[in-house]
Order: sequence, then structure tokens, then C-alpha cells
Amino acid sequence: MSEVPLKPFGKEDIRKLELALIIGSIFRKDVLQKALETIDKITWLDSLIVAAGALARERAGYTSTRIAEELGRTEATIRSHLQGKTEAGKIVKETYQTLVKNQGRLQIEIPLIGDVSELKKRIENLEKENKALKEKIEKTKKMIGEIANILS
Repeated sequence: MSEVPLKPFGKEDIRKLELALIIGSIFRKDVLQKALETIDKITWLDSLIVAAGALARERAGYTSTRIAEELGRTEATIRSHLQGKTEAGKIVKETYQTLVKNQGRLQIEIPLIGDVSELKKRIENLEKENKALKEKIEKTKKMIGEIANILS
């Protein structure tokens, strides 16, 4: 994505800012963690998307009434998001401030949930365990073959 319009003029600019706010917000490590932990993920993510749409339209000069009509939400919901009274509203505002700081450039780092070194250790341990189990299986097969020879 090229430079994001921080003060959108028209539907295309609003769409670009809205998309940048959604993507920039969702890929934050804290937001990904929250999404994984939240029981009602759809409602929580919907809230984040609505907050992004509201902020993009507000930056384009839309009134709360017009934003509410376009997004199909109440004016109270839109105002809560825009004032940062909701968690989604706070997150989207922080993402917008990051965009402002980066002069409209969206920089996304896809965070890993969990410690990579811990995951590597776990893989190594599982590989060792797998090797040991394969060796035991081979020994067992050999013993069964020897027992079969003795019995026949």
C-alpha cells in the first residue's frame, strides 16, 4: 500500500485510510492476542472495523450522523468510538497516530504469538523424542522377528 491519505478527500481516500486503520490495528501484537483470547471474536473485530470506518470518515469531515448512517450504527456508538471511550476506538486512534507519525506510511510487522526460541526448543525436543520412539519401534520389530523365528 502506498502512502495513506491522513485527511481523505472523497470515497477512495476514505476507503484507503479505513483499510490502513483496519490492517494496522488488527496486526498489532496486543490486538492479535486480544482477538485470540476473546470469546466473541466476531463482535470484537466488528467493533474495530466500525471504529476504523468512523475515524476515516471523521477525518474526511463527515458528521457523526452521516457516519452512523453510512456504517449502520447509532450515533452514540460512533461518538464512543471517536472519543476513544471504547477499546476499539482507542486502538484505532493509536493506529492513526502511528500513521501520522510515519507520514501516512503503514508499517506492519506480523508479530509471532509466543517466544520463538521456546518454540525451537520444543521442536528439537519433539524431534529427539520422535527419533527415540522410532529406535524403540525398530528394536521391538527385531525382537518380534526373533521371537517368531524361535516359535517356528
